Amino acid sequence: MPIVTTTVTEFRAALRELIEAHPPGGADSGDEPVGVGFVPTMGALHEGHGTLVRTARSRNDIVAVSIFVNRLQFNDPVDYERYPRTLDADVELLARAGADVVFAPEESEVYPDGNPLVVVSSGVLGEKFEGASRPGHFDGMLAVVSKLLNFAQPSLLTSKKVNYTAFFGQKDAQQLAIIRRMVQDLAYNVEIAAVPIVRSDRGLALSSRNQFLSEAQAEAALVLSRALFLLKARADAHEPLNIDDAVALIDAEPLVELDYLEVVDPSTLEPIGVNCQDTPFTGSALALVAARVGEVRLIDNMPLGS
Repeated sequence: MPIVTTTVTEFRAALRELIEAHPPGGADSGDEPVGVGFVPTMGALHEGHGTLVRTARSRNDIVAVSIFVNRLQFNDPVDYERYPRTLDADVELLARAGADVVFAPEESEVYPDGNPLVVVSSGVLGEKFEGASRPGHFDGMLAVVSKLLNFAQPSLLTSKKVNYTAFFGQKDAQQLAIIRRMVQDLAYNVEIAAVPIVRSDRGLALSSRNQFLSEAQAEAALVLSRALFLLKARADAHEPLNIDDAVALIDAEPLVELDYLEVVDPSTLEPIGVNCQDTPFTGSALALVAARVGEVRLIDNMPLGS
């Protein structure tokens, strides 16, 4: 079982002990750096999170995971209160996936003075798509991610050479793009690694929110991945994407209310104005979709092209 910690002091002490105890790799004594992988989560873990942790495990010597339901990124207090808290089950999943240490703090440990007075802004990247539907969401997300990345920063814990990588799921594509930009702009000493979306056998992107769907709603939600795979097939064939066809496919499902379906640049999240409707698709892009199925808001995405 992983070591479970609840304070920053305990978490850092456990990480430090694991790093210091790790034997030097290779034949050149201490020249081989220790690999530390960090997976921030909000708990209610599922197989998608398991894949994140197993990927981190395959690439690193030590794997740390945080579990913290961050109030600052919820626009709806009811949504925050009903978000599942399943720590015991989460720790069991993390044990199977190969985590070494878990950081599961209370809110007072992460925000000891209440809401932070100085925060990182998500800027224009955080104002569109999910940011337009959930104002302030990405600023709240960065408030906690910026702290978590520092809590686990190995260079603050040891003089050993360490490669530090944080792992995030590709399902939250806009979040991933914003985190990468924060790390770049603020010169964080961490590599950000994206792990592909994990889907059910029928194609639905795994999400902690899926448990709130009825059987009929879960069936209806499959139209989101069908629309994305339609765009992917056309992109792979270098055909015009004709996004309107994918939109019509979703609109034909009465239980699904589409918010947006856009094809964007993966880094800037700016809509791709060419290669979508009337001309053959070339290059690379990212298709983003969000919709409400009953009371549940779902997001999904699909990399397109090379």
